[in-house]
Amino acid sequence: MVTAFVMIKANTGEADRLRTDITGINGVESAHIVAGDVDLIAKASVETPAAVKEIAATQIQGIDGVEDTQTYIAMD
Repeated sequence: MVTAFVMIKANTGEADRLRTDITGINGVESAHIVAGDVDLIAKASVETPAAVKEIAATQIQGIDGVEDTQTYIAMD
């Protein structure tokens, strides 16, 4: 099992809608609106690193209102 955290920058005023859209993605366990350099953090738990790429680079980045993402894969 691969666990990854996706840091998401959102367009102004889009965080609530994006959280709803992101939590609907298969493999995303949770998404939280946060304070700091990013607007949301999503936690994904999937079978392969390729599945992480599909979630972060294709599905999340494909949502209207997402400005940027950074993905971190857990090592433990």
